[in-house]
Amino acid sequence: MNCQERVSTGNTEADEILGGGFPSNSINIVMGQPGTGKSIFAEQLVFSNASDDRPILYLTTLSEPLAKMVGYLQRFAFFDEDKVGKSVLFEDVGPQLVEGGMRALLVYLQKAIEASSPKMIVIDSFRALHDLAPSPLELRHVLFELTGLLTAFRTTAFLVGEYTDGDAQRLPEFAVADGIVQFMRNPMSTRDERFLRVLKLRGSAYLEGLHAFRIGAGGLEIFPRLVSPEIPETYTIVEERVSSGVEGLDPLLGGGFWRGSTTLLAGPTGAGKTTAGLQFVLEGVRRGEACLYANFQENPMQLDRSLRGLGADVEDVKSRGLHLMYASPVELQVDRIIVSLFRQIQRAEIRRVVIDAVGELVSSASDPQRLHDYLYALVQHFTVRGVTSMLMFEITGGGPDSWFEANSASGRFSYMSDNIIILSTARRRLSVVKARATLHDLGSHELEITGQGLRVKDAVGAVVRPGPRRPLPTTSAGE
Repeated sequence: MNCQERVSTGNTEADEILGGGFPSNSINIVMGQPGTGKSIFAEQLVFSNASDDRPILYLTTLSEPLAKMVGYLQRFAFFDEDKVGKSVLFEDVGPQLVEGGMRALLVYLQKAIEASSPKMIVIDSFRALHDLAPSPLELRHVLFELTGLLTAFRTTAFLVGEYTDGDAQRLPEFAVADGIVQFMRNPMSTRDERFLRVLKLRGSAYLEGLHAFRIGAGGLEIFPRLVSPEIPETYTIVEERVSSGVEGLDPLLGGGFWRGSTTLLAGPTGAGKTTAGLQFVLEGVRRGEACLYANFQENPMQLDRSLRGLGADVEDVKSRGLHLMYASPVELQVDRIIVSLFRQIQRAEIRRVVIDAVGELVSSASDPQRLHDYLYALVQHFTVRGVTSMLMFEITGGGPDSWFEANSASGRFSYMSDNIIILSTARRRLSVVKARATLHDLGSHELEITGQGLRVKDAVGAVVRPGPRRPLPTTSAGE
C-alpha cells in the first residue's frame, strides 16, 4: 500500500492518472511545446492547493511577462483574485536573472524560502534558464544546489518548460526529477488533439499511455485512457434475454440478445439502422431500464423527429430513463467521446447503449489502433456491467458479403461483437450472421417498415414467432 502524502492537481481525472496526485516534497517537470496547456495545468494546481497555512510561490523567468500571464489567467474559473498576494505569490525573477545569471535564482529562492516557507514552488519557464548557463558544468552545479535547497525545506516543486523529447534524454534536471508529465498537441484539419502522459513518477502506480484533454473555461478537462476491466477469477453468466424491440427479430436470436452482449448492426444508408436502434432503447425504457443513445450523425432535432415518428413522447421517454448524447462528426475526438460515454453510463446506471455510428469514430480517429483498443475496452466494460449494447456500422453493399469486405478493410469489429446483424436495402432484408451461444436463424428475412418501426417477416409474409430459449450454465473463468 502506498501511504505517501500526495499533492492534488486540482483535477480529479489527473489525480486518477497520477495514482492520487504528485508525491509531496518532490521535484517534478511539466514539459511541452508552447500552447500545449502545461502552464494552465500548473496554474490550476496552484490555486487548488492555495490555503492560509503556507503560501505558494509562482516564479516567471525569461518567458512570458508576468502581467500578461496573470491577465490571461483571470479568464479561467479556477482563478481566485482574493488568493493573489496572500496564499499565491506571483514573482517575476527575469530582471535578476539577466543581471546575475543562473545563480541569481538560488539567491532569490533562499531568501523567499526563509521569508515565507512556501509549501509549493513553480518555476516557469525553467527551460529558459539554459540560455543563461555559461557552461554545462555550471548548470549542473546550480541544479545540484537547487535540488538540495528544495529538498531541505520540504517544498513541492514544479519546473515548467518548453522541453522536447530530446531534452528529456540529455538535460540534467530530468535525472533528478521525481516526476515528469508531458503535454502534447496534434494539429488536425478541423481541430487539435491534446494529450498528456506521465513519463516518470517515483514510487507511484500511475496510468500509462496518452490521455486526451481539452482546455475550457474551467481549465483542463481530462479524459483518462479507458482500460479493460479486471475479470474476476469466477463469474456467473446472466441467464437473461433482452428484447430487441423489433417485432419478429427476437425469435431469430433464440428469444433476444443475451444480457451484457454487444450487437453490431450493419447496413447501407436507409436500411433502417437508426430506427432499429431507437426501437431497442425505447423497449428498454418500457421495461424500466435506463438507456443511452449516442449519436454522431443526426442532430438532436432530427433524432427527436425520428422518436416522434415511432409514436414516442420525447419528453416522457427522457423523464423515464432515455438519455441522448450528440456530438457533431466534424468535432469528434475519440478519447473524449468514449470516456464521456463511459462516465454517463456509470453516472446514470445505464442498461442499454446504442452508438450510432461506429464508422464516424473510425473516420475521425487519427490512430486506428487507439480507436480499436478503446472500443475493445468499452465492450469489455459493457459485459462486466451487464450493459447490452448495439453498435451501428454503415456499409456500401446490400448483404453479408459487403459487411465482411467492409470489416476487413476498416474495422476488426466482428470479434468484439456477440451478434452481427446485416440489413439490406435490396428488397429490404435482414440476416443474422453471428450470435454467440445461440442457435440462431441463418436465413435472410424480409423487413417491413411500419408506423411502429421495423418488423421482420418470414418467407410467406407472416411475422416470425418466438422460438425456444436456451439458458447457459454457471461457469468459471478457468473452465
